[in-house]
Amino acid sequence: MATIISQETSSFGSDDKVERTQLLVRTANELLDENGLEGLTIRAVLTRSGLARRAFYEQFDGKDDLVLAVFERTLRFAADHFSIEAQKAGDPVEALRRIVTGLVLGQLGFGSTEAGRRSAALSREHLRLAESRPQDLQVAISPLVALIAEQIALGVEKGTLRSCDARLQASLLYNFVAATLHVELLAEEGGVPDLGKRKELADAIWEFCYRAVIA
Repeated sequence: MATIISQETSSFGSDDKVERTQLLVRTANELLDENGLEGLTIRAVLTRSGLARRAFYEQFDGKDDLVLAVFERTLRFAADHFSIEAQKAGDPVEALRRIVTGLVLGQLGFGSTEAGRRSAALSREHLRLAESRPQDLQVAISPLVALIAEQIALGVEKGTLRSCDARLQASLLYNFVAATLHVELLAEEGGVPDLGKRKELADAIWEFCYRAVIA
């Protein structure tokens, strides 16, 4: 992978290059909102961003690298948000509940058709990249998995969660939530999500995860 957001400063050493990378990622998000995967082409990204093809390939080797950068940006923002939520929770079990339910509800954009279209598109790409670029995908999701592992380790230390390999348990938890959510997002693709139904799903997923990790 030529470029991901976390490598921008060290890799480029140039504000202009960082700004171009960020512009390309924002543009990709806009196109996914509007037309899903069908609308996300390199030509469309260049037309919308106003950048030359050479500028694109200075940042990314191809479309897959751009999609991976979109994943990392999305999940980094999620990790930052849930890190704040975990601090507010003051308890690792409550922090995990907020992370799990927040992931399920946050994918919706609270009923936005556009956000739902983007989420479904990214779900398809997540499944594809898990097979074709597994190591790069793991890099993209690592900030969120690390946060989950941190909360599990704290719970084990306090005795509220059963003893385990925190990193492995975090990966299992994330993969379960992501896989279940993929199914829902793809089933709802093109429509307006039912927020009430999604809240019920979030509660059910959390109950399952809670029973898996509780001491």
